[in-house]
Amino acid sequence: MRFDGRVHKAGRHWAIEVPILGVASQGRSKRNAYGMIADAIESLVNRAGFRVLVHPGPGAYFEVGASDEAALTAFLLRRTRLRAGLTLAEAAKRLGAKSLNAYARYEQGRAVPTVVKLSELLAAVAPARDFVLSESRSRSSVP
Repeated sequence: MRFDGRVHKAGRHWAIEVPILGVASQGRSKRNAYGMIADAIESLVNRAGFRVLVHPGPGAYFEVGASDEAALTAFLLRRTRLRAGLTLAEAAKRLGAKSLNAYARYEQGRAVPTVVKLSELLAAVAPARDFVLSESRSRSSVP
């Protein structure tokens, strides 16, 4: 799984963001910006061995993927919940679960949701937002 991002020249620097994750950074060059966004996500995930791969695309488009999809999915869920201002208990309640663990195990990366379950989890924490899957526009990666 990968998430799309945008990079563009902003004065003397390159601004870069992955909107779905709410992560942004900048670099002195486009290549440096790719490294900075990877470093920002890796730092926020804060898991040993977790590495972000940047896949440059056409123009301002790029994608990020990771060495550990469970950790990346967990990060997406945590960021989405926090951006909505919800606690784990509130997220579990919105999911219709009796146990806090029903939501937390996905957010902690102990379980990887199916596409259907991921849709349910995201709907529980961000009911006013739609999430769109699309085919990749990128093929190469920058470490």
